[in-house]
Amino acid sequence: MTSFNPIFDAKALRKTVLDMAYTGSAVHIGCAFSIIELLAVLYRNYLRYPENDPLAASRDYFVLSKGHGVMAQYACMRELGWLKDEVFSNYFADGSDLKGLSDSRIPGLEVTSGSLGHGFSVGVGLAMGAKLRATDQKTYVLVGDGEINEGPIWEGALFAAHHQLKNFMVIVDENGFQAMGKTQDVLKLDSIQGKFESFGFESITINGHDEVAIESAISQFWASVSTRPKALIARTVKGKGVPFMEDNNIWHYTRLDPETYAQALNAVVGRTS
Repeated sequence: MTSFNPIFDAKALRKTVLDMAYTGSAVHIGCAFSIIELLAVLYRNYLRYPENDPLAASRDYFVLSKGHGVMAQYACMRELGWLKDEVFSNYFADGSDLKGLSDSRIPGLEVTSGSLGHGFSVGVGLAMGAKLRATDQKTYVLVGDGEINEGPIWEGALFAAHHQLKNFMVIVDENGFQAMGKTQDVLKLDSIQGKFESFGFESITINGHDEVAIESAISQFWASVSTRPKALIARTVKGKGVPFMEDNNIWHYTRLDPETYAQALNAVVGRTS
């Protein structure tokens, strides 16, 4: 491993997301903000990339199944040095390699996602492959709470439990919203932790913006002697960090203008330029 030590400061990551969204007139800000702390902890403390190589054969896998939150992952990849500053200043412009959804042609993005529910099963397959090869690789899959309306999620969960994929962890971004409304209004979920437990997972529910709680939960999972797969239910706030975006689902599809961009920057980093 290299001695490269990125910071993954939540405020800096949110600023990168805002800059990208404003530069590219892009949407999906709220759903990127709800996963910032989760990604910060994963990339800082858990995901292993030998020689800081996103294509290293022995790397851990991180699958962003809710691919519309990809700006948060791009921000982390910038911290790692995998993406250069110029690609951010050109975001969403003609010829830009970075899309508004996860695209596996970009090193560091394991899947092309956006068609929700598919990334979970891909991650289960990666975990199964690692088990068959007898490696110590771990697979993390991040899904949205609205995404788990999809049937393939639960088919994959049955497979993971049946094959005792103890190297597999799903992280549920439970921000309470999906594209067209509140998750509970679209399709009621009740206890997500209870559902995963009934499918044979070890499960914990935490505050998804508390980095200490995230760190503790993940460490607890990997210290467990159980052969069950893991489910981390992270209760989050869509649009976290910018008061006028928090729990306001309009920011799933709303674009920043000069005024809202300045206001959001001030909320995140305390300045407007």
